[in-house]
Amino acid sequence: MYRLLIVDDEERIREVIKKYAIFEGYEVDEASDGMEVIQICKQKTFDLIIMDIMMPELDGFSACREIRRFCTTPIIMLSARGEEYDKIHGFELGIDDYVVKPFSPKELMMRVAAVIKRSKAQENQLQKEILTFEGLKVDFTGRLVYVNEQKVDMSPKEYDLFFYLVKNRGIALTREKLISDVWGYDFFGDDRTLDTHIKLLRKSLGEYSKFIVTLRGVGYRFEG
Repeated sequence: MYRLLIVDDEERIREVIKKYAIFEGYEVDEASDGMEVIQICKQKTFDLIIMDIMMPELDGFSACREIRRFCTTPIIMLSARGEEYDKIHGFELGIDDYVVKPFSPKELMMRVAAVIKRSKAQENQLQKEILTFEGLKVDFTGRLVYVNEQKVDMSPKEYDLFFYLVKNRGIALTREKLISDVWGYDFFGDDRTLDTHIKLLRKSLGEYSKFIVTLRGVGYRFEG
């Protein structure tokens, strides 16, 4: 049974999510602010965290930043604002999905199931392999990337996308295939999510972003 951590300062929202989560068969823990969620995550492990952005003590973005220092648990962020900046900022911090309030609890549970499914599948597909392309080293087993011997910190989804590109190096990958294979067929977002992550990935790779080639009107290819 998968365990969820629901983080929101509004008890009513926590209760609604908890009700649907328990109905779907999840175990549920709760927290009411950012400071509390950090302490809980240091003591327990979860399969997914659902966290609001606007909270007292410590906001969701700041809490996510701290959690990512010691934990890679998937995070779905909740927000009353749907601005692109907030979404991009969340993805840069390492969240896995972004849901705008008010939301459908049923849709949220579908997103939870999709993120957990992807997370578990990716854990099982790690290969014992290390590849090197000039000063770029990719360690699939350790889930690590090095640029000129310096470890690069990426968001979980950046790792997923990058490893997929490298494993399929030399192959022209359409946007549709990248989205379906990296995010899943049940992904609720759009093409801009892929473009945003490619930009973040190129920024992380620095001079070796040259290996990610844009195929105009098609998608991308890793040329190493």
